[in-house]
Amino acid sequence: MALRFYDTASRSVRDFVPLVEGRVGIYLCGATVQAPPHVGHIRSGVAFDVIRRWLTARGLDVTFVRNVTDIDDKIIHNAGHEDVPYWVVAMRNERAFTRAYEALGCLPPTYEPRATGHIPEIVALMQRLLDVDHGYAAGGDVYFDVRAFPDYGKLSGQKIDDMLAAADSQSLAKRDPRDFAMWKGAKAGEPHWDTPWGQGRPGWHIECSAMARKYLGPCFDIHGGGLDLVFPHHENEIAQSKAAGDGFANFWLHNAWVTTSGEKMSKSLGNSLLVDEVVTRVRPVELRYYLAGAHYRSMIEYSDVSVAEAGQGYRRIEGFLARAREALGRSKVEVDPSARPAAFNAAMDDDIAVPAALAVLHETAREGNAALAANAFDATAVAFDGVLAMVEVLGINPWAKPWSESGASGSGRETEVIDSLVKVVLAQRQDARARKDYAAADAIRDGLDEIGIRVEDTASGVRWSLDG
Repeated sequence: MALRFYDTASRSVRDFVPLVEGRVGIYLCGATVQAPPHVGHIRSGVAFDVIRRWLTARGLDVTFVRNVTDIDDKIIHNAGHEDVPYWVVAMRNERAFTRAYEALGCLPPTYEPRATGHIPEIVALMQRLLDVDHGYAAGGDVYFDVRAFPDYGKLSGQKIDDMLAAADSQSLAKRDPRDFAMWKGAKAGEPHWDTPWGQGRPGWHIECSAMARKYLGPCFDIHGGGLDLVFPHHENEIAQSKAAGDGFANFWLHNAWVTTSGEKMSKSLGNSLLVDEVVTRVRPVELRYYLAGAHYRSMIEYSDVSVAEAGQGYRRIEGFLARAREALGRSKVEVDPSARPAAFNAAMDDDIAVPAALAVLHETAREGNAALAANAFDATAVAFDGVLAMVEVLGINPWAKPWSESGASGSGRETEVIDSLVKVVLAQRQDARARKDYAAADAIRDGLDEIGIRVEDTASGVRWSLDG
């Protein structure tokens, strides 16, 4: 089966063929670092991490670029409110995003460029646009002339005459209220850089056009981001890059929102759930399982109940892997990509259908548990290898970083401590049974059951797992 993606630009599912055989270039719109990330922000990182992992699993060499917008109106506003330089706010929040990406198991990008580090590239792109009459300087700003680009609005399915005025500037110098600022002239006390058109700073959209070209070339495979970026951000990127003569992105992939009470999660609604806070209550690997478990184009309604249910699902997989590893005596765990079931591969090839892939994962784990209970170790090994290969693709392998690191999640040092404590209690239960004090043995088992630890007496010994 061919790998297929839903392309926002064509509004269709298309076969994916890399522009360069064996290689894939992905540009993901990353964080605007005005504040620390909430769960809604990090969904994009998780969704495209899974996409990247699958492309890599298919044998492709992936260059993954995720930018950082480290200068914009809100960053400047927040810095002024705190009476600190803009870069203090930007750097603090960039670190918070980095912590969140790492906590949720997202692989580091190949390149992570910042807007303020690419002023020469931004200026050069604006000059190209002015040279072909797709841009103009006015009132200290530099604007893109949307009516000079016939395809403007094609990505979002809009007509220019039906659009509202661009929100980033209301300058009377604009030729058309829908024209958007590529460069904003500096106000008193604002950070600024020198250009042929005066001092100022980049607009939001120009940075991505310039940086995508620098790191991936004039035409690349995939541009990604949240659904809320289709208009105006991605529409404007396309206009800038294509008007300058670049082919730009071959596919446009967009992940849906995380909502709370039916509304898009955002700071402005006051319903944000900061990642730094959530991971103190929820194991990061279980939060990732929850965010990755829905199809990337489907909305997620966030709730503590939903996250808890997802956690139970992950623990069933984790429990099987732990029990099977012990029974098989696998002191060293190695992932065998060839062990992935064909049905899992087909689901992932079908526009990254993670829900269908998870169904295969859980069915394989159930078969493995049945084989384990029957002491059918060959079948157990097949299931173990298959499950391990699948969780590796989804980024939830309990023995991979960050889950295996001390303090990173319940899969590492915390689980080692729990395992040791449970074994002490089980040894006490065994002693009680040896002296035929069955009441005490049953009491120990019942006590463990009350706190969610299930004990199984098997022909090969006692096993325990977290219930659910």
